[in-house]
Amino acid sequence: MQFDEFDLHPALNRALHKCGFKQATQIQQQVLPFALEARDILASAPTGTGKTLAFLIPAIQYLLDFPRRSPGFARVLIMTPTRELAYQIHQEIQKLIQFTELNAGVITGGINYGSHTEVLTKNNDLLVATPGRLTEYLDNEKFQADQVEVLILDEADRMLDMGFIGEMNRIVLEARQRKQSMLFSATLEGANLERFAGHSLHEPERIEAEPPRRERGKITQWIHLADDNTHKLALLTHILQQDEVQKAIVFVKTRERLAQLTGQLQTAGIRNAWLQGEMALDKRQQAIFRFQQGQVPVLLATDVAARGLDIDDISHVINYDMPRTADIYVHRIGRTGRAGKKGTAISLVEAHDMAILSKIERYTEQKLKRRFIEGLRPKHKEARVPVKKKKPTGKKKASTAGKSKK
Repeated sequence: MQFDEFDLHPALNRALHKCGFKQATQIQQQVLPFALEARDILASAPTGTGKTLAFLIPAIQYLLDFPRRSPGFARVLIMTPTRELAYQIHQEIQKLIQFTELNAGVITGGINYGSHTEVLTKNNDLLVATPGRLTEYLDNEKFQADQVEVLILDEADRMLDMGFIGEMNRIVLEARQRKQSMLFSATLEGANLERFAGHSLHEPERIEAEPPRRERGKITQWIHLADDNTHKLALLTHILQQDEVQKAIVFVKTRERLAQLTGQLQTAGIRNAWLQGEMALDKRQQAIFRFQQGQVPVLLATDVAARGLDIDDISHVINYDMPRTADIYVHRIGRTGRAGKKGTAISLVEAHDMAILSKIERYTEQKLKRRFIEGLRPKHKEARVPVKKKKPTGKKKASTAGKSKK
């Protein structure tokens, strides 16, 4: 379906054409008909499916259909979990409003408090913000959400996972005069998300572009069994030295592991950049820029640091450490195989990882292939996950006892 078929404002259509957007993706085709009618949206849309345009197009169309009558705070508020994602969304907005008189701003943490004075005082139509910093401005009455007419919550599951439930509830309450809400999440599963969506959305249209478990068809996945850390490092070094690994993200579980692995790869002659939580904004942006521009082929990251990364040409995702949960695994590998391209996801699995591997295979409804590298084959056999035996209930015992008396 072409964007021309949605009867959009000429200025918006012109911007879409200039940016090369002609054919709507699946999530865009499903969301736009309802969102353009001001319906609330509850959508499952993994990163890389075109969800940003799915919520920006109807929001901008609304502003063009109903122009501002008087100066004031933002009429469209977009909440997102990380600084990087906030700036990426802001860049997309700037492209889409380039032929209009609309204004957009962005507010995030990581920079000096008060640096957003211009954004808060000037006449902004769209505002992209992270929950923590925006709540601070609400507390100090430097921002008012009662003028918000469209509220968009992007990667809501990640914001909840990061502990922003209080801030999100506060913003939902402050923006109670809104006319439309849209919530986008990588998955619609989970009690926390269901509860939050239940009180923040009004009779939403529930949309799933493709179930996240099946969305991974374009990503080739396999595992290498590792005996120990030394063996695992040898496997990683070998993989990263292959010609087909053009641009890889390597996930680790802790800052300590990240610091150690960064040095080990540098020693092996593998250039890399790294991301970890609570980095200064300028250092984060520098690391991402070096990786995006191909100055380094490898980016090491913890899960918290990698949230919000939106880079289309990542060839490989490597789980040096396995994630805590199956849904985090799906989120990790979603960094590759984006924008219609194919990708590869490789996991290095030790014996103690077999339990989470089993959960991942059940969650994704597929058994991950086991592969071996000659000269680096594991010395030990694959560990088995112990099966818990169900204890007989008291009722059954009583029944058995009754039979024996007879």
